[in-house]
Amino acid sequence: MKPAPFRYADPGSLAEALDVLAAEGAGAKVLAGGQSLLPLLSMRLAAPTTLVDVNRVPGLEGVEASADGVRVGALVRHAALLRDGPAARVQPLLARATANVAHPAIRNRGTTVGSIAHADPSGEMTAVLALTGGSVTVATPSGRSEVGWRDLFVGPLETSLSGPAVVVDAFFPALPARSGTAFAEIARRRGDYAVCGAGVVVTLDEDHRVSAVHAAYLSVGPVPEVHDLTEAVAGKPVDSADWSAAGALARSLVDPDTDLHATADYRRLLVGVLTERTLTEAAAEAAAKVTGE
Repeated sequence: MKPAPFRYADPGSLAEALDVLAAEGAGAKVLAGGQSLLPLLSMRLAAPTTLVDVNRVPGLEGVEASADGVRVGALVRHAALLRDGPAARVQPLLARATANVAHPAIRNRGTTVGSIAHADPSGEMTAVLALTGGSVTVATPSGRSEVGWRDLFVGPLETSLSGPAVVVDAFFPALPARSGTAFAEIARRRGDYAVCGAGVVVTLDEDHRVSAVHAAYLSVGPVPEVHDLTEAVAGKPVDSADWSAAGALARSLVDPDTDLHATADYRRLLVGVLTERTLTEAAAEAAAKVTGE
């Protein structure tokens, strides 16, 4: 299929992009990598009157890794983030989740921030932003503001942003000390949208006991879901913690829908399996860090 007719704008500055968005109104859409938006246009599931291409806007290309976290610009491609060593060291979930994004050709063109702004509950980067407690920076004609993930995602493919606005970057807080991470998903074919996915963080105290466990899930609810699973294993020595108990707790907390890809019961089963699997991996990584202190 072909997209419905639309106008195209390629502003050379952020101010110009906001001017175009303000002039065009609700029918305008921002285009960065286009790997989420263009398929919707081709299937006529979206029909914007104007595409505002921000690829010529300067200052949106960088990845900045610091002790506080990683800030990813709006034009950073998935592949570039996947290759960024400092970013992976500060927040390992970035590389682990990005490696699961679609196929290399899509990672080479698609953008991390664009994926987040698309607000697909099956998207890897939406889950990572939620699990890390991240936020996005939004530019509007009145200035810039930080929007936390809980305030950003309001439904499938829907954010709280309105009016002329450009998401200029995303911030992922650094991994806490003595923590390990893991990420896994199940898809019908590698590169397809996940039927279910899980990202986890396990944090230990100096005595190798579990102090915090958090998990985020893909394709389980209308927005990214983050659950605190600490109560299932709190205070347990890491080498004897019952991660299956955490999986059972996770199954009791989620309320997935049935669709043409999977039943709700199957998704709930996958939540338990993936939770136990990823927590085992993350705990081992955290334990190695504590031993090395």
